[in-house]
Amino acid sequence: MKSKIYFLLRTYLGFSRRESRGFLLVVPGFLFLYFIPNIYSKFLYNRNLQHHVEYQRVIDSMVQAGFQVYKPHLSDFDSANSQDTTKRLPAYQRRDAPSLNKLDFFEADSIVLQIVPGIGQTMAGRIVKFRDGMGGLLAKEQLLDVFGMKEEVLERIFEYFDFQPGLYRKLQINQADVSEIAKHPYINYGAAKVIVAYRQQHGRYASAEDLLKVKIFNQEWVDRIGPYLDFD
Repeated sequence: MKSKIYFLLRTYLGFSRRESRGFLLVVPGFLFLYFIPNIYSKFLYNRNLQHHVEYQRVIDSMVQAGFQVYKPHLSDFDSANSQDTTKRLPAYQRRDAPSLNKLDFFEADSIVLQIVPGIGQTMAGRIVKFRDGMGGLLAKEQLLDVFGMKEEVLERIFEYFDFQPGLYRKLQINQADVSEIAKHPYINYGAAKVIVAYRQQHGRYASAEDLLKVKIFNQEWVDRIGPYLDFD
C-alpha cells in the first residue's frame, strides 16, 4: 500500500522517496488539526445536553416533591409592565445644564465678552473701547457702530448680558483737551481741534446748541453727540 502511495507521489508530484515519507507524516497532523474544532464542538454540545437533562431531572423531582418552581411566561412580563417599575429600577433623568450668571453689559470686560459666539479677543477689545469711549450707551443698536459688528452677533450679546440704557460718564466739553475729546467715538480728531479752538477764542459752551455756531457742525451731528457732553 505504501509503495503505491510513494509511486503516485513520485509520478504526479515529483516527490523523492524521502519527501514522500515526510508528506505522509505531515498529512495526518493537518487532518487532525482540521477536525479538532468539530470534535470539540460536538464534545461541548454533548456535555451541555447532559447538564440540561440533569437540570430538567432536578426540576421535575422538585415539582413532584411539592415545591413551587418559577418558570417565566409571557404573561409575567405583561403584568410587570403594568406595575410601577420605578420601585425595581433606578430612574435616571437628564439634568438641565446649569445657566451662567447674566451680567450687566456695562460690567463685562473684554475677557467675559468672549463668551458670546462670534466674538473673539479683537472684537471684544473693540466693544469695550467703544463703550468706554462713549461713556455708556443709550441703545443696543449703537454697537453696530463698532467696526466689524454684525446684527446676528449683536443679538447674541444680549442673550448673555442684561442691558440698561444710560451714561455713567460724560465728556467735559469745556475742560477736555483735543486728545481727550478725540477719544469719543463720535468725534474725530479734526472736529476735536475745531471744538477746542472755538472755545479758546469765544469762551465756554453753554449748551450743545452753541456748537452750531461752528459752521462745519450741523444739527444732526450736534443731536448725535449732545447727550454725551457735560457743559459744567
